[in-house]
Amino acid sequence: MTSQVIFFHDTFSLMQPPLQMLIDEPLSVPKNYQHILALVFAVKGINESPQILWNRTLGFHILDSYSFAKIIYKATLSLLSTWHKFVPNYEYDGGNSVIAVIGGSVSETSAIMATVYSLYKIPQITYGVFSLPQSDQSIVSSLFQMVPNESEQYMGVVWLLQHFGWTWIGLLAEDDDNGDRFLQTVLPMLSKNGICYAFILRTLKQTYMDEYADLVLKQLENYPILMDKKANVYFVYGVFSSLQHLRLLMFFASVYSLPPLDKVWIVTSQWDFESVPFQRTWDIQGFHGAISFTVHSNQPPGFHDFVQNIKPSWAKGDGFIQNFWEQAFGCSLKSPSGDVNSKTSCTREEKLESLPSTFFEMDMTGYSYNVYNAVYAVAHALQAVYVSRSKARTSVRGGKVEVENVEPWQSITFNNSAGDTVRFNENRELMVGFDVTNWVTFPNGSFVRVKVGSLDPQAPLGKALTINDDLIVWHGSFNQVVPVSVCNENCSPGYSKKKRKGEKFCCYDCAPCPEGMISGQKDMDNCVKCREDQYPNKDQNHCIPKNINYLSYKELLGIILVVWAISFSLITVLVLGVFRKHQDTPIVKANNRKLTYILLISLLLCFLCSLIFIGRPGKVICLLRQTAFGIIFSVALSSVLAKTITVVLAFMTTKPGSGKRKWLWKGLANCVVLLCSFIQVGICALWLSTFPPFPDTDMYSVNEETVVECNEGSLAFFYCVLGYMGFLAIGSFIVAFLARKLPDSFNEAKFITFSMLVFCSVWISFVPTYLSTKGKYMVAVEIFSILASSAGLLCCIFFPKCYIIVLRPELNEKEHLIRRGKMKE
Repeated sequence: MTSQVIFFHDTFSLMQPPLQMLIDEPLSVPKNYQHILALVFAVKGINESPQILWNRTLGFHILDSYSFAKIIYKATLSLLSTWHKFVPNYEYDGGNSVIAVIGGSVSETSAIMATVYSLYKIPQITYGVFSLPQSDQSIVSSLFQMVPNESEQYMGVVWLLQHFGWTWIGLLAEDDDNGDRFLQTVLPMLSKNGICYAFILRTLKQTYMDEYADLVLKQLENYPILMDKKANVYFVYGVFSSLQHLRLLMFFASVYSLPPLDKVWIVTSQWDFESVPFQRTWDIQGFHGAISFTVHSNQPPGFHDFVQNIKPSWAKGDGFIQNFWEQAFGCSLKSPSGDVNSKTSCTREEKLESLPSTFFEMDMTGYSYNVYNAVYAVAHALQAVYVSRSKARTSVRGGKVEVENVEPWQSITFNNSAGDTVRFNENRELMVGFDVTNWVTFPNGSFVRVKVGSLDPQAPLGKALTINDDLIVWHGSFNQVVPVSVCNENCSPGYSKKKRKGEKFCCYDCAPCPEGMISGQKDMDNCVKCREDQYPNKDQNHCIPKNINYLSYKELLGIILVVWAISFSLITVLVLGVFRKHQDTPIVKANNRKLTYILLISLLLCFLCSLIFIGRPGKVICLLRQTAFGIIFSVALSSVLAKTITVVLAFMTTKPGSGKRKWLWKGLANCVVLLCSFIQVGICALWLSTFPPFPDTDMYSVNEETVVECNEGSLAFFYCVLGYMGFLAIGSFIVAFLARKLPDSFNEAKFITFSMLVFCSVWISFVPTYLSTKGKYMVAVEIFSILASSAGLLCCIFFPKCYIIVLRPELNEKEHLIRRGKMKE
């Protein structure tokens, strides 16, 4: 029993010549004869295999549609009638049965066939791209596609454009419904992914060649559009007619001496270099370096040898080989005539491998590979039917045998002889990836396909497209450098895009990033801020980690402050030692030795407490810094205030008739010191119990540094501590100022007045200086203020006395002091 497969061959068509001066006979596309050979090779392999169909024979019948709807409809309906009699819906069963139809290679042919075969549930397998509007999907219920969905390769093209940074491209699409659907699908994809089109050119749809040539001549008016210097990449909806349109356009451009189109052509899977006979000498160098997304194909074992054995008389019943042979080799298989214009006779020994690639390829092309797989899909589906019937349970009902219904087409999966797995998805589309192919052309009209990558739609996002840039051969005009196709130069890192008013978003100016912001990549829409622990570099193109900074013992400023603090501490100890050694001398006794010792020890601690401001602050250090400084300074100022009050009261009570002796009691000075110090201790205790200082980092004050510092917790308490010290200093200054005219031999009023003037000057200037500095220098300002104010007290109050004690001991006698006192009075 023989099962018939019908093969619609709609690209081996006869056309009128474009110009009578070029050729005077019908034209065909010789290259597409390989589709027929792929069909024959597949059927031959199936019939010779004992594993498939089990002694059943698979036959085929080929119909040429000539790419015209009227002929396609007639050929389609002829399959529904008896052979050689065109009576649709009437078929005489002669033993051969039509089990499937394969075809065609373009959507129009497949759609026309599907409108008829869907009514009869005859499986149809299309080996070319098939697309219909959503509203027409009902007619494809029994149609299977040997290519993936078109939109998958469109997304691959978008990823390819992004890979090379091409954002300004030209679009070419056929001027028909397919071209409209292409643009409706692609334009949103491009826009969503940051790609713009410089122009859209509608190529001519297939028609009679004499009309076609006239239309191409009119299209030359659009040639300057194709010469866009910014757009070096053109994305073409690459059907056969589009290729022919472009080749004719380039041919006429060369005739009129127009500049060549040296561009990168990106084309869809329908693209193939196919020539009709009169284009034998036409140059295809303009397409050198083109990139196409082709359905993944392979080479079945034995096909190359099978093709080499093809001769004009290789098989009976082949109605295509004579036309193919004559037009491919430019000779005649008929007996020579006396006409001087007749072709030379064919030797019938011509070699197919000698033909240019545009006329024939020895390796199986993508379309032919689809035909090959389509035939095997039919065979495996038929095999599934036979297996199901042999295993099906039958029951006799009314004397008839009923077989369970099976639909083998819904689950076709098999491995072909080339090692590829063939299976369909739920939409009856072949589940297979695309090969990214680089077309390398040669002056003799030949070319080679170089696989430079692949597209796997089922792969995770970001890994679907793989490209090997080093394998790609670009057009010679680019000097093997990756072409640039952008509206304007890319914005370098450190700049961001600034939209041009009234132009597409791919055309923009470049604006430098604002201070404190960066752009780390080309063509960033907006500059961004660095993380808190980083800062922009000079060029504002990347972030640099901030240095951890604080006032350290190892840096010069820290060393200088430490030296000063230790030096003043040693001087204070030396002064204390002098006063302790001469504690019984009049000048020491006259100024309350206990208050003097308290003041000197307080000043010593003031110098030493400045050291805790140096180094990396910790939790304990932060708690101690301001509180220790505030309390110690308050004790020192309280001692100065107590000394001044004691001196004033002492002179007031020594005046004759004074009634104020009761104010001068022994513990007065100690009470003043304790009371004034206790108030400061209370403020600090309240501070520590409510909003205590803690270690913190300042990311913003200094651009390039992360400053480790003590957060004061509450600035209000901090300024309260400073304010209270200022209150004590001003009080001491006022009292000392009032007592400045008392006899010098018995009081320190003048020295205290001057020391308080120095102290107040230092701390008044401290506040604005502290607020205007940043980072570690704020700490340095406070340390300097501590050292300067403490040194002012030490020098102004004690250095004059040390001078007398050490260098003028004769002045440190009671008689001299009494004598000087009387002289003052």
